[in-house]
Amino acid sequence: MVLSALVFGGGPTAQLRQAWQSGRLLPLVSTATVQELMRVLAYPKFKLTAEDQRELLADYLPWTEVVTVPEPPPPVPACRDPHDLPFLHLAVAGRAELLVSGDADLLALAGPGTRPRLRCRVLTVQAALQLLQPLALR
Repeated sequence: MVLSALVFGGGPTAQLRQAWQSGRLLPLVSTATVQELMRVLAYPKFKLTAEDQRELLADYLPWTEVVTVPEPPPPVPACRDPHDLPFLHLAVAGRAELLVSGDADLLALAGPGTRPRLRCRVLTVQAALQLLQPLALR
C-alpha cells in the first residue's frame, strides 16, 4: 500500500497518502518494515535512482511513528510470505488499529479462524478510505 502510494501516486493510494500527510492517519514503521520498503524500492522494475528512492522515503518517513518491535517478536498468525512478518509484528507491537494492505496473504488473515488473532482490522485501501471518510467531515 505504501509502495503504491509512493511509486505510482494515483487513485485510492494517493488519497491514503493525503490522509497520512494531513494527520488523519498515522503510519507505524519499524526498522524491519523500513528495510523492506527500501529493498522493494530498489527493484529494477521501478527504475528508481538512488536519489528517487531517498526522495520517496523523505515523502513518507516524516509522517510516521517509529515502533520498537521486541526480540523475540510478538506472536502473529502464520503467514505464507515471510516478507509480510515484519508488518504483522509491527501491527501487534504498535497496537495498530488498522493494517492496510493490498496483499492477498495479509488480507486473508482478517478471517475469524486466524490464530493467534490480530487485534487490528486488516483492510484494503478502499475499505480504509471508507472508514476515514467520516473523519474528513469533522
